[in-house]
Amino acid sequence: MDQVALVTGGGRGLGRAFAIALAKKGMRVAVASRNAGELNSTVALLKAVGVEALGIATDVTDETAVVHLVDTTEAMLGPIDLLVNGAGVSAPFGPTWEMNSQEWWRNIEINLKGPMLCSSVVAERMVQRRRGRIINVASAAGTVSIAYMSAYVTAKTAVIRLTEVMAAELRQHGVMVFAIQPGTVKTAMAEELMQSEAGKRWLPWFKKIFDEGRDDSSKPGEELVLYLASGKADALTGRFFAAPDAPSNLLDQTAQILKGDLGVLRLH
Repeated sequence: MDQVALVTGGGRGLGRAFAIALAKKGMRVAVASRNAGELNSTVALLKAVGVEALGIATDVTDETAVVHLVDTTEAMLGPIDLLVNGAGVSAPFGPTWEMNSQEWWRNIEINLKGPMLCSSVVAERMVQRRRGRIINVASAAGTVSIAYMSAYVTAKTAVIRLTEVMAAELRQHGVMVFAIQPGTVKTAMAEELMQSEAGKRWLPWFKKIFDEGRDDSSKPGEELVLYLASGKADALTGRFFAAPDAPSNLLDQTAQILKGDLGVLRLH
């Protein structure tokens, strides 16, 4: 792929894994996060693959910073073909009525406002070129109710619906938008949840997933991102896809997914 990808949340965890997977396919990659040290480490790994890479410290909830991120990426690497909105946080945890309202809202800002801002700035330019793809990293938590995770669940549900709406707006302009659940992977964010006092108190079941070996590797999520980036699933724009299902199955199931209007939020 002689293309350019921008990955937010690319300093560590799944964002870093996705960035490296895209680089191995030949894409020039820009990564963004708030931690400059982590970004530098990711950029070194990307350059070791043999591609041009760039790291830009960015708060994805700051519109001015996001515009700077996109401007710099396109000036240094070229027009953005793929945006992966991977920046996210999981805390705070606990009963909603006991939450610090500022911490609760900050979760919504990072997990929802961030993808909205980044997608809006990038999409405007993609529309002008009549091509591009956006992948929003959502979660299975966006499809079910999970007690004591109200901010995270609310934000991820909204991200899935935002994906559907933006896809409906953008498909006529040649821009495709997808939401994904990359699996339950032992990332730094997952570790922070398990080690926090609130996580231990309110979400003890989460650690059991890893203790019992029921977690996933990052590979299925990487394969899903690569498949969506390839354009093979463009007919399914607006849909939510969950790893670790084999991405190649999507091509075989396209007619069934469209006929049944699957992979979207709905009331049953």
